[in-house]
Amino acid sequence: MLPTFVIGLREGLEAALIVSIVATFLRRNGASLRGLWIGVTAGVLLSVAVGVVLKVVEQGLPQRQQEGMETVIGAVAVFFVTGMVLWMRTHARSMKKELETAAAAALKNGTTTALAVMAFLAVLREGFETSVFLLATFQTASSTPSALIGAVLGILVAVALGWGIYAGGVRINMHRFFQVTGVFLVLVAAGLVLFAFRTAHEAGWVTVGQGRTLDLTWLAPAGSVRSALITGVLGIPNDPRVIEVLAWAAYLVPMLALSYLPARLRPSAALAQRLRVGGAAVMAVAAVALFVLVRQPSAVVPTQAPVSGGGNAIVDVSGGHATVTENGHTTVLTRASAADQEGADTRWTAAKVGGDLPARLDVDTLLTYTGQRIPVGLSVATAPGPYDARWVDSTELTVLTRDGGLVDAHTDGRLLLTISGGGLSSPRTFTVDSAAWQVDPAYAASTTSAIASAEATAHDRTLWKHWVPAFGLVAAAVLLLRAYRLRPATVSDHDPARPEASQAPASEGTITHADSLA
Repeated sequence: MLPTFVIGLREGLEAALIVSIVATFLRRNGASLRGLWIGVTAGVLLSVAVGVVLKVVEQGLPQRQQEGMETVIGAVAVFFVTGMVLWMRTHARSMKKELETAAAAALKNGTTTALAVMAFLAVLREGFETSVFLLATFQTASSTPSALIGAVLGILVAVALGWGIYAGGVRINMHRFFQVTGVFLVLVAAGLVLFAFRTAHEAGWVTVGQGRTLDLTWLAPAGSVRSALITGVLGIPNDPRVIEVLAWAAYLVPMLALSYLPARLRPSAALAQRLRVGGAAVMAVAAVALFVLVRQPSAVVPTQAPVSGGGNAIVDVSGGHATVTENGHTTVLTRASAADQEGADTRWTAAKVGGDLPARLDVDTLLTYTGQRIPVGLSVATAPGPYDARWVDSTELTVLTRDGGLVDAHTDGRLLLTISGGGLSSPRTFTVDSAAWQVDPAYAASTTSAIASAEATAHDRTLWKHWVPAFGLVAAAVLLLRAYRLRPATVSDHDPARPEASQAPASEGTITHADSLA
């Protein structure tokens, strides 16, 4: 409830200030306020419509697409609140003058249409920002009804304050108000950054950096006041992930430093220029070092594996060709397709792996195919052979490899043998299992587990090998661009273009009805 109340109050009061400044100017010049109120009403209605449409569209999407839309809404909300905080930091003092200048120009042209449009756009901008920001905050709120009540109360208080300022009965230190609420909104926006990375992961957009950092259930147990503050207000979950913490800190620390570092603690113009260049160099070097030094492990898969029942299987991969040798019997494999099952990258197959099958069999040869067991229903005393043999071979060998190593192998299908003659009164058909074999399941399971572990580690290190260096290089480029653009104004430590330092005492001024609206 508290975050949405502050958002509604802050955004609503910004719009109310703009409207009250213009209304006061019009009243002082005897102009009609009808066009102004038309513009305000249209802006409010359109802002509400935007929020409703966004919510309806989101609810009509499948789950994964909902997560994606929540990510986009959160990112837009962060963009808006960042721009709002920075804009008010630099334009709050000149807002009254700029608005009155625009209003005077409209009256000089003899029309109030421009004033109606100005009011409409002002309310629409603040209303659209409020709709998006509140919608993103609702997604992180523990209770949507209480969050909605907070937003409504905040807007109502803002309207009341705006009317009080217009009527002349309310005096507010606007600088202090925007400064305090700005800090709070930066904290809320940092939580939205964290939440956007969480929903981006659930949407399948961000898959790196998902290792857990802290377990905050002890600090903010469910249902407690601390949970309402930490999770509900600041948007910090009980199980923040690595990339979420990095994103949260990367937004929060620079925003607080940029917006609220006291003027007396800020470096001089020349020192700031050197810090920009030095910071860019450090970031670039760190980015390159991370990219070079962070290693992404891969599992080493052997080419030889034990076979169930004894013996070994050895695979030999050469380009698009491969063979597998099982206890001295070599089979030529045909590459079927790429594969990701059991951690393998290639799936090989071979059909009719029974080999060259004889057309006639004596008893000794027959026993080599039956594992030295006389088939049921065959009496070698009355039917000593030799026999005529007819084979039906539907066997297929599947071999899974990764980087040329043997992950798993097994045969499927059956090898059927039908014998006749040799004293038999009728043909006999039975299944021959001499062609069936498989890699030891324990070996296959351990190899698959090792591959999965290496892939998980490599995936997590992608954050530090690619994402963080990329962010560092972008930040370095921004600092260098900033240094390049400001180079004429940073010749000496006594540069007059240091409004923050030179105007520090003025930053404590108060904007009231008397000195900003009268």
